[in-house]
Parts: sequence; C-alpha cells; structure tokens
Amino acid sequence: MLVLAATTLTLASAPAQAQSPEQIVNGTFDSGHAPWWGTSNIQLDSSSGELCADIPGGTLNPWDVIIGQDNVSLVAGETYRYSFVATATPDFTGRALIQLPADPWTQYLAVYPQLTAEANTYTYTFTSPVSLPNAQVAFQMGGSATPWRFCVDNVSLTGGAPPDVYKPDTGPRVRVNQVGYLTHGPKNATVVTEAKTALPWQLVTGSGTVVASGLSTPRGVDVSSGQNVHSIDFSGYVVAGAGYTLVADGETSRPFDLGGNLYGSLRDDALKFYYPQRSGIEILESLRPGYARPAGHVGVSPNTGDTVVPCQPGVCDYTLNVASGWYDAGDHGKYVVNGGISVFQLMNAFERTKYVRAAQPFTDGQLAIPESGNGVPDILDEARWEMEFLLRMQVPAGKPLAGMVHHKVHDAEWTGLPLLPHLDPKRRELHPPSTAATLNLAATAAQAARLFAPYDPAFAQRSLTAARTAWAAAVAHPAIYASASDNIGGGAYEDFDLRDEFYWAATELFLTTGETPFRDFVLGSPLHTADIWTEQGISWGAVAALARMDLAMVPSNLPDRAAVRQSVVAGATKYLNTLNAHPYGLPYAPADNMFVWGSSSQVLNNMVVMATAYDITGEKRFVEGVAQGMDYILGRNALNISYVTGYGEVSSQNQHSRWYAHQLNPALPRPPRGTLSGGPNSYIQDPIAQQKLTGCVAQFCYIDDIESYATNELTINWNAPLAWIAAFLAGQGDGAAEPAASCQVSYVKQDEWSDGFNVQVTLRNTGASAINGWTLRWSFLGGQTVSRAWSVNASQSGATVSATHLPWNALIPPGGAVSFGFLGTPATGPNPTPALFTLNGAACLVR
Repeated sequence: MLVLAATTLTLASAPAQAQSPEQIVNGTFDSGHAPWWGTSNIQLDSSSGELCADIPGGTLNPWDVIIGQDNVSLVAGETYRYSFVATATPDFTGRALIQLPADPWTQYLAVYPQLTAEANTYTYTFTSPVSLPNAQVAFQMGGSATPWRFCVDNVSLTGGAPPDVYKPDTGPRVRVNQVGYLTHGPKNATVVTEAKTALPWQLVTGSGTVVASGLSTPRGVDVSSGQNVHSIDFSGYVVAGAGYTLVADGETSRPFDLGGNLYGSLRDDALKFYYPQRSGIEILESLRPGYARPAGHVGVSPNTGDTVVPCQPGVCDYTLNVASGWYDAGDHGKYVVNGGISVFQLMNAFERTKYVRAAQPFTDGQLAIPESGNGVPDILDEARWEMEFLLRMQVPAGKPLAGMVHHKVHDAEWTGLPLLPHLDPKRRELHPPSTAATLNLAATAAQAARLFAPYDPAFAQRSLTAARTAWAAAVAHPAIYASASDNIGGGAYEDFDLRDEFYWAATELFLTTGETPFRDFVLGSPLHTADIWTEQGISWGAVAALARMDLAMVPSNLPDRAAVRQSVVAGATKYLNTLNAHPYGLPYAPADNMFVWGSSSQVLNNMVVMATAYDITGEKRFVEGVAQGMDYILGRNALNISYVTGYGEVSSQNQHSRWYAHQLNPALPRPPRGTLSGGPNSYIQDPIAQQKLTGCVAQFCYIDDIESYATNELTINWNAPLAWIAAFLAGQGDGAAEPAASCQVSYVKQDEWSDGFNVQVTLRNTGASAINGWTLRWSFLGGQTVSRAWSVNASQSGATVSATHLPWNALIPPGGAVSFGFLGTPATGPNPTPALFTLNGAACLVR
C-alpha cells in the first residue's frame, strides 16, 4: 500500500536533478545499523536485514522512545521525497520527523504513519525552508501503555522531487448550511463558479422533487476566498423537511434540513463540551460514553497535581490548591483571562433568559453532569466548576499583592500529543499575578454573586467578597502585566491595555451592588461612550463590549441606559452591514483580509452583538443576521466544511488536543460532538500550516489536522459564544415573527425597607380575546424572594416567580385587568423592576 501525503505549497524550488543523491546513510540496513541510534530504553537489532526494536510499554510521550539518524543534509528550497517500509505488531500510530536536532526542534516534516503488521511503504514529500547540514531524521515511537515491536527498512531521502501542492477537498461548489435553516428564516447559499451572469437553481427534496427554483445573483470575486461567487436566496420556501439539496451550475449541495430542532441539540452539545474539559474530576463513562478518563492533576502519580501548586521560582513563598476549572484548550493549562470570558458567557447565556423574549430556559438535568438533579440549572453548575478555580487563584491575605490573582497555572515545560491529563508528569507552576487576571475575577465573581444568590447565598457572598477584594487590589496595582516571554509550557496571554478590563469589572460590580462608586467609574470610563465595535470584535483581550451589552440588558438605574442600548444597536448594525455586503454572509471582514487565530469565535462574538440588538429592539433584521452568520460556521464557507464536530455532512474532526487525539492514536476519541474549531488563521503559526498553507487566502488558511494548533485548536472561550448563539437561535422556534403582545404589566414597588418590600402588580388583557386561566412569570435580579402574596398563588424556583390565578380572578376579559400583590425579602444590592413578564409563556409589555 502506498500512502501519499501532500506537504507544502512552495513559492520556488530547486531544479530537479537527474540523479539526486541519497541523504540517508545505510537506510537498507544491509551492513548493520550504524549510524542509526536509539534511546537507552531500546535495543536496535538489524540482524534480519531490517532495523527492529521492541518498544517498551508505559511511556508517556512520543519522544520517550526514538530511533534516529543525525547529520542529514538539507538545502533550502529543495523538495525532497522521504520514504520507508515499516511494520508494527500490534498496530500503532507512529511519528516520523525530519527536524532541527536541538531546541526548539523545528520540524520540517512531521507525519503520523498508521503502522500495521503488514509491511507498507510510506511516502511523503516536503520542501525544506532552510539549508541545514545536520538535520535529524527521527522515528518517535513512545506513548504506548503496552509493549510492541517496530521494524523499518528501505529508508530513503532524496531531493529533486516535484513539489506537492496542498489542495483541500472542498466538495460540491454549492455551499450551504449543512445543518439546516429555520423554516421561516433566511435561507442563503453561495455558488463558486466562473459564470458572470445569473444561473438557474433548484431546491430539491430528499425524494428528488423540485419544490422551488430561481436565478442566482452574481457577486464577483470574494476577497476572503479569491473565488468568483454567486448568491442564492431561497427564503421564500417555508416547508419544513429533511434531506433537501440545492442544485446550481451542474453541482448538488450537501444535504440540509428545513426546520426541526436545528439548534437545541447544538446548544446542549456545545455546553456538554465543558464537562470532559474539567480538571480535577473523573469523567464518567455513564455521563460521556467513549470519553471516560481518570481525574487529571489531582496529585496521583505521575501527576504532581493542582492541589498543592508552588509558584515559579522567585514569584511567591506559598502554595495554592487550584484544583477544578476547565483545561483551557488542547493542552493542560488553565488561564484566568481565558477562563474569565468563557465562564462569563455561559453565565450570561443563562442571565439573558431573565430579560428577553424568545428564550428557552436552562434546566437542571439538561447537560448530564455529576451535579444534575441538585435543583440548580446545569449551566450554572458547569460555570461554578470554573468559578471555583478562579476564586482559588487569588493571592491569600497577608501575602504580597494580596487580593491580586495569579495569571495562570500550567506545566513548567510543553508536553506532546497525545497525553491524557492524568498521565501528565510535568511540574505545575503558578505564574505571577496580573492586573488583567485580577479584573477578570472581579467581573465574573460579581456576576456570579447575583446569579447564584437564589441557589447558594453563601457561595454568592463568597464570590462578591472576592470580587470586591480583587477590585481594590487592581485599583492599587493597575499596571502589573503578564510577560509576553512567559510562554514556556503554556501561552503568555499578555495584555497591555487594561482600560476595557477595568470597565468590565466596574460594570459587573455596579450591576450586582448598585453602588455609586462603581456606577461613577463606569460613567467616567473613556470606553463608556467610545466606538468599541471593532472589526475583530470580542476576545479575551477585548472585553469592553461585554460590559456595554450587560449595561444594556441587566436592569439598573444607570442614568444613560437608553444611550447605551442604542450604542449596542449601532454596533450590531455595523456587523450586519458587513454581513450583508459579504458574498458568504459573513459578519467578519478585517480590512487587511487577515483572519486571526480563532476567527470562528470572532464571527460568533460579532453575532452575539447582533443577537443582543435583537433582544433590545425586536427587529427581525438582527435575528436574520445571526442565522446567516451561523450558516458560515456550519458549512456555507469557502472550504465547504462545518467547523463544529458532528454537525453537517463534513465537519472538523481533528482539533488540536492531547486527549481527543484519534488522529494520532485510534484508541482515543475524536473531539466531542459540538466542539468548535478555531477556523481559518492567516498567520499560520504552526509547522503543519506552514508546510501546507503558505500563500493561502483568508478562508483557505485552515486544515483539519491535529497538529495545526494555529488553525484547528479547540478552546473553552470558542465554545462559549457557540453555546450562546445556539441558545439564542434555539429560542427563535421556526423563525416566524413573534405575535404582538396581548398583555400589559404594571409593577409598582409601593414601599421598600431594610428587610422587605411591597409590590402591587396589575395585569391587563390588551388582546381581543378573553384570558381564562393565567400564570404570570418574572425573574428577580438576584436573591429576592416572595415571602407572602395575595390574590394569587405564588411559587418560586431560583430567581423565577410564577403567579397563578385564583378561582375568582381566572377570567380577564378584553380590556380587563386583575391586580395582586406580594411582600418580598430583598437581597443585598439593587432591587430593580424585572425586565420581562410572560403571560402563559408570551411576553407582555411593561408599563
């Protein structure tokens, strides 16, 4: 069997030689095995005319067992053919490298042959970017729990090979949302074609019936892909069904559905992603079949663990228990600034349901996690796992920089792939505190304080105390920055402009406490009235928009709240205009056409702004923009791939991860269904991307390869906006316009004192039909409770109150009204009028 792997797209290469010299010495092992060498844990045997070794079990990293040859000559610009014959008993996924023989071990070829007991020939080509007299050829064969035998023969490396050009398989030229479209929502597709004039198209059912047709709209050359494209709009067809295809220019799209539960399952799967990312807890097979593993970093050998973690040398004289939290990405690091935006967006998705129409509730038991059934919505339980970690990262009282927060915790050295968390042997270290991390804790802990108050007042108070302490520490130390050079064993996450973090932290503290100093800081921030709606949008290092949207949505006495809400609408309009001008319906178009690391999340976060504008205005243009943005994520893109694992006919399957590493070890799983890939990254910082994507144009700067961490990473802060947007779209039903409200609510606080308040509620029927039987629901900001009610049966779950008619006031005629009242027990902090009242599930106007 001949296995071919295209490698690099080169700008130039050396002329082919008639007879290229062999660079490998003694690759046939006809005279022993010198100058080949092996690590000390194996014995090389070439007595049979091939090189064999018994590979020990119980090793952790691929480089724990190596067979290699040094002093191999490479010439810059030369394209080489590298081949060998190999066997493995039993089967094993090996690692074959041609690399720099010393730190940083730069790899010029890195491939993963699937070795079997059958002798197969493996052939690869690559173009060397450097001239090097002493490159190293290496077979890395460690990382197996059990012993096995490896044999290799006919190893050859010769120049003069024709350069391979990597060409992704983009499938049919008609690009659609491979999951589907809302029945009454926008339905758009893109056709890649050389045609300059309109093309006929047909919409075809799964049974082959043509149900709609029309003409495409030529859009010219799309700069983000370099393709000439047409758009197809088939929004007029509104019949739900499965297995539709779109036919145009002789091509048939991949299948998709219309209607159905398109986004409810995606919302749940995107949130279920977090449980197997947890540190410090066993992942149970009963909850995640196929993803079970022992608890990682709990101090069980070979882990040093996160329960007693020292600082980097010279940073501090104490240890902290920083167990729990989510592993940030495909490595074992945990970063406060990345965790901060991630946990905020999960809690924000939950809080949004208190204030807006067209929102589905998050429930207890929804996510199948260990805490399911405890009476708390699962999304909050999942968020708490991360919040506990963030709280533990705070510098203890009595220590230098008390109240500040350590920036991150991770291994003292980088580890390789694959490596399950419980097998990680590296020493864990706390890195220095930073003002950015401190403000992330201040913001998220303040947010957690109001959301957890109805469920766990003690945790809410603990969170608020930590938030206040963090705020005071950040004000006292406003410019302690993470070092850009602190990137050994984990990312640096440096940020030298913290105005947005201060704005965000002050916002959350104000919304939770209502206190004047925090309000005044918000109003005085230069970002409060600035245009913060940049091309790249929201990220861990750009959080001003998180503050602005919360000020717009969470009830408060902010004096300029109307202007804040209008500014969100203006920002959303900017992103919507970008989307409408883009041939692929993309709300993301950087001026330099350079997509950034994690561009998928940038797209989704711009959609969060549009969704928030819909929540403010109810204008259908915004929800339609969000739906079209999701089309890009799920397949309507230049590569014709869904960037969410398990969603769409062709989706990302090999995101960069040390434990979802099926591509490297078939015994390990692929990433869970609902995992978002980072997506195109024009800067192609990893060796695989540099080998295969050099010269790529924006949308084409992506490869579904586990080693391409620059284009194909998974992270907690990318799945967070995916879950947020999926939850938003799940609440839109079939996409039909909401009916006009047929009720009106007046909520008047007649009196308020230190330990209680008295409210009179009037519910008016503004519709044309009588209401016979009713339940009015609303949610408090935090821990307020109804202690006694009259003229209504009142019950409460968390912050949500349900007020149900009594026998004598069940009927409300058109134009009629009923009134009831209640006494409430206040929580610490503000007690604003609830923003949303629903009558039998439909939103009412609030007077």
